Amino acid sequence: MGKYLDLARKPFAGTTNTTDHDRSPPEAPLVVFGRIGRTCKVLEQRRPDHVPIGRWQQAVEDSRRFMARWGKQAEALGWDAKGLFGLHKPPARPHPSYRRLSRYDETGLVWLLQGRKVVALTEATAAIQSSTGAISIYRRFYKPALGPVGDSLDDFQ
Repeated sequence: MGKYLDLARKPFAGTTNTTDHDRSPPEAPLVVFGRIGRTCKVLEQRRPDHVPIGRWQQAVEDSRRFMARWGKQAEALGWDAKGLFGLHKPPARPHPSYRRLSRYDETGLVWLLQGRKVVALTEATAAIQSSTGAISIYRRFYKPALGPVGDSLDDFQ
């Protein structure tokens, strides 16, 4: 959970995330709700390392829309910053092709919206509607890390 709080305390690195094209989309009014609201504001201020600029900008827009519609309910249902904005912690020396968003099991809801809207929210799931009307379910807990059921090393115990 502290990944974004660490970013808030970390000064901008000289060559990373400081160019004008990295800046978040123009400010839109955002109602801040507790800890998740503060984390959302940090996301707006700085692009996380190893996240493409376009995906970050989309996540900022999606987080604003989500917080405006679902912020109070998410807080009341126990959603935390990790469940909404979480990212995989990068290794000490990541390979040049490393992408934080490639780890679904560590990725928060906002990063997966990609312009789609949340149409229902419970304490454990979010229903995401695509432009075609199809509904996908995001599970806050029990996200598979290695692939389909039966592909986990825990299955061999």
